[in-house]
Amino acid sequence: MLDLQAGDGDVAIRYATGRAAPTDGIVEPLLSDTFWPLYNPRLLSPGRLKRPADLAKHVLIHSYWSPADREPPTWQRWLTAAQRRWREVPEFKDMQHLSFREELHAIEAVIAGQGIGIFSDVLVAHELTSGALVKAFGLSLPGYCFYVVRRPGHPREKTMQAFSAWVRSAL
Repeated sequence: MLDLQAGDGDVAIRYATGRAAPTDGIVEPLLSDTFWPLYNPRLLSPGRLKRPADLAKHVLIHSYWSPADREPPTWQRWLTAAQRRWREVPEFKDMQHLSFREELHAIEAVIAGQGIGIFSDVLVAHELTSGALVKAFGLSLPGYCFYVVRRPGHPREKTMQAFSAWVRSAL
């Protein structure tokens, strides 16, 4: 991570939970994401996923989250939230799983029809728009926030403010 205070950069885009918002400069929130169970509708017909109990017939695709992240958007958390909302939710331990170290590999596995994954709606916005991926259920997990962070008192403050405004306008 760039150390703005040490002069490693003038502006950074950080991705963090709301509780761990950056504090190393002037911080402006850009956008937040939400994590949804997603699948490829061309390779997994929607009729096969009408209710959470249907997950028992499918492979859950996982991607790695750092152990330092206390509340990662994982299948364990989603299933726990689903159990509070619906009666018939399969147990995590009774299901089939496929794990990837790289999130992009997990996304590719879901696009290839190898199972159902939980991903950021920001990261897969193109796939959601194109229909390559669809949301499985009306239950999501809170995500993170993207922030623009810049050094205070920088000689090019106006340029950095213009950059920040441009990034926000491009969303």
